Order: sequence, then C-alpha cells, then structure tokens
Amino acid sequence: MYSHEVNALITLIEDPDETIYKQVSSELKNYGESIIPQLEQYWELTDFGPLFQTRLEELISTIQYEGVYNRLKAWKNSSDKDLLEGALIINKYQYPSYDEAELRRTISKIRQDIWLELNDNLTAFEQVRVFNHMFYNHHGFKGNRDNYHQPQNSFLTDLVASKCGNPLSLGLLYTYLANSLDMPIHGVNLPSHFILCFMDFHPFDAELGLDREDADVLFYINPFNAGTILQKEEIDDFLQKHNLPQDERFYRPCPNMEMIARMLNNLIHAYIAASNDEKVRELRALQSLLLEKEG
Repeated sequence: MYSHEVNALITLIEDPDETIYKQVSSELKNYGESIIPQLEQYWELTDFGPLFQTRLEELISTIQYEGVYNRLKAWKNSSDKDLLEGALIINKYQYPSYDEAELRRTISKIRQDIWLELNDNLTAFEQVRVFNHMFYNHHGFKGNRDNYHQPQNSFLTDLVASKCGNPLSLGLLYTYLANSLDMPIHGVNLPSHFILCFMDFHPFDAELGLDREDADVLFYINPFNAGTILQKEEIDDFLQKHNLPQDERFYRPCPNMEMIARMLNNLIHAYIAASNDEKVRELRALQSLLLEKEG
C-alpha cells in the first residue's frame, strides 16, 4: 500500500475541475505500473460514481499502455532483442495482467519435450522432422485457417491456449524454440506469408553485431502448414504468382525486430477490420517506435 498522499490523490480522480483531474492524473502516472493493483482495488471496492469509475479505467489503461511502450523502447535499444521478450511485450498490450512467468514455464515445457527427442547425430532434415512431430502432432499447434485474420492469432497467450495461430505467431514460437535448442532456424519476411529457413549455421552474432552473409540457406519451412519443407524454387514460384520481385530479402533471414514490427502490422490490419480505432492508433504508435531510425 502507498502513503495517505496517494490515497488522497485517488479520491480526487472524480473532481469536476478538469485542471485538477489532469494534475492528479499526471502525478499518479508517475508511479508507473506499480500503482495499478491499488487503482484496481479502488475500482473493485469503491463506488464513487460513474465519473470516478470511467476516469479510473482510463487511467489504468493509460499507465498499462505507457508501460508497454517504454518496455518496447527498451527492447528496441537492447543488444540482443530477444525474440520471446519482444512477443511477450506485444502480448502484454492485450493481456496486461497475464502471468508472464507462467507463460514462460509453458513454453519451456514444450522446449523440454522437443529436446528429449533430439540427439546430436540427426541431420538438419531429421531435426526438423522430430521438431515438427513434437510441435504439431504432440503439442497440437496448427494454423488457424477458419479465423485467419483475428487479432487473437498474434498473441502468445491465445496461441499457447488454443494452439492456433497465423504464420507469424507460429513461426515466431517455432523460431524461438529452435534457437533455444541450437537449431539455426530463422524467420524470413516473405510478403503475404511468413516462413522460416534452416541455415548451415547461425547467421547472426548478437554479441558482435554481425550479420553473417556467408551463411547459406539449406531449405525453408512453412510453419503454418505443419512445418512442411520448401525449396528455393517454391519461393520463386510464390513470388512470381504474386507478381513480386525475387528480392534477396525474401530469401534471407530477417532480424527479430522485423518480426515484431510485422506482428504489430498484422494486429493493426486486424483491428482496422474490426473498426477498433483506439487500438489501431496505439498499435501504430508502437510500430512507429520500432521503425523510427535512431539519430
């Protein structure tokens, strides 16, 4: 619990003077996310009228969003840009109170199950076959073909609970798990359909900040279609069918930040379709944060 001063500020939330409310709101925001439990307790246990409830809800929502924004900014400025951390930040936007530790434990259990089936003598194809069996057959992950554009397909909480996702969310989880098992699998930012590639070795060196151009793609993986193996010729055909150039970017692994930015883009389009202007505005601000150049 905070001091009597904080409690006094909370009771002033319903002050009819807009100037006073803005000052109170600003002071409460300075406490950050740590004050949310106390605000939620007031929301649940007190009845100061509809104005108080509405302002309290808006204040909680604003503090939560600012927490996501600041956390994403710190992630962008980090050296490694951990893929799971990036996805958890986007997940927190929709599920601010969800237990991230529990989500990490669930994902760790999936990793453990896959690890138990792998060994050092497997070829790249054999590793993927084992991984696919455990990920898609044993754990039941699959592409959500019935509700492809729903925003829920992009959030880790929903993906882990329903086992259904879009190419990007499935590919992101697949990539994170594979990398944690030292499998050189990375995302490929193919337009209209996110895929993965299996490299002959990891092309990125986070510590040294290197992009290893001499790393070669052995084959591609379709995470939306149960991990089906694809060859370069099939990527050629896909690009030709969609009247797209055979740009090198569509064949090579992309950085983690591009994956998170694309996840935000998927959500923006999903909420545009749902006519949720507020979420579109907030998500565009998060996307702009990632895409803006430092300088």
